[in-house]
Amino acid sequence: MTKLEAVIQPSKLDAVKAALLAIGIDGLTVLEVRGHGRQKGHTEFYRGREYSIDLLPKTKIEIVLRDDRVDEVVKAILDAARTGKIGDGKIFLSRIDEAIRIRNEERGNDAL
Repeated sequence: MTKLEAVIQPSKLDAVKAALLAIGIDGLTVLEVRGHGRQKGHTEFYRGREYSIDLLPKTKIEIVLRDDRVDEVVKAILDAARTGKIGDGKIFLSRIDEAIRIRNEERGNDAL
């Protein structure tokens, strides 16, 4: 099993969810997060004063997948979340040793 964590622009969440549903992925966790990458935020003016906004709002999606679905899901997220501009986000993949469904104690891929 593989855990996929995608940090994307908040405005792309609906497109990513639709792309995942279209390929049969219906279980995911969505978190509202803040952070920055290379762009290091930006400055804004409010009432004549300049403010540095260094932590930008992002959306983080977490999904645990069977290994045979990873490439398909990564492609769907890349296609749906890409704007071509800096700050589009990142996808992280990591191994999961075990998953256990609390309701009935199913384990492994059956718990997904």
